[in-house]
Amino acid sequence: MSTRRVLFESLAPVIDFIYPPRCPACGAGLGEQGGLCAACWDDLVIPSEPCCKTCQRPFGQTGPAHGAMCAPCLADPPLHDGIAAGTLYTETSRKLVLALKHGGRIALAPMLAKLIAARIAGKNTDRVIVPVPLHRGRLWTRGYNQAGLLARELAKNGHGHLLVDGLVRRRATPSLGGLGAGARRKALAGAIEPNRKRQNRIAGSDVILVDDVLTSGATSTACVKALKKAGARTVIVGCASRVLDEAIGSARGQGG
Repeated sequence: MSTRRVLFESLAPVIDFIYPPRCPACGAGLGEQGGLCAACWDDLVIPSEPCCKTCQRPFGQTGPAHGAMCAPCLADPPLHDGIAAGTLYTETSRKLVLALKHGGRIALAPMLAKLIAARIAGKNTDRVIVPVPLHRGRLWTRGYNQAGLLARELAKNGHGHLLVDGLVRRRATPSLGGLGAGARRKALAGAIEPNRKRQNRIAGSDVILVDDVLTSGATSTACVKALKKAGARTVIVGCASRVLDEAIGSARGQGG
C-alpha cells in the first residue's frame, strides 16, 4: 500500500467528521466520501448495447441489432469515429456536470471519468487524450477547464497520453444554449484550431476528445475537424453525459 493511501485512510475519519459525506447530487448523507446515494445512482442512465455502431445511440431491445447504424448517422454521417458517453443526460447527471463545471467540485472528476472509461474499448496508452479547449478569458475566470480535469483522469487510468493543449480556442464564443444548429455552427466557425506546436503529437494518432456534456455536437464537430486537419487517424468523443432525451426510455429498458 502506498504512503499516500495510508495517509488518506488515516485521515479519513477526521475528514468525515469535519465534512460529513454527502451525495454531491442531492445532499443526502453517505457512508463514505466520493459516491452517490442509491436514489441518484438509480437515476443515472448508462448507455449500453444494442446501439448504433457509429455513435453508440442506444436502440433498446425492440430496435435494430448491434452493428446497425441509427437514422441520424445514416442521414448525416458524423466526422467522429465513435462516442463514449458515461451517462445520458438526466436530472442527476445534470447536477453532477454543473457542480464540476460551475460549482468548483473538481473532486467529481475521477468518478465522472470512470463512467467515460467504462464506455471506451480497452486501455491503450498509445492514444492521445485531448480536452475541448476553453478560451483563455473563460479559463482565467473559472480557474480550470473541466474537460481538462476529465482528460487528466482518463490518462491517469491508462487510456492514453494527455495533450492538454492539443487544441486552442482562438476567440471567445457565446454560450450555445438556446441557439439552433445553424447558429451554433456559425458561432464556432474558425474558433477552434489545432495547436501548431503540438501537431506532430496528433498526426497519425488515435485521439480521445474529452468534454463534459455532448449536446448538439456543434462543439465536438468543430474539435474533430481541427484534430483531423492536424492528421489524427481516428477521433472518439468521450463525454461525461450526452443529451439524448429520445433514447433515455430505451436505455432504461436495457437496464442501464
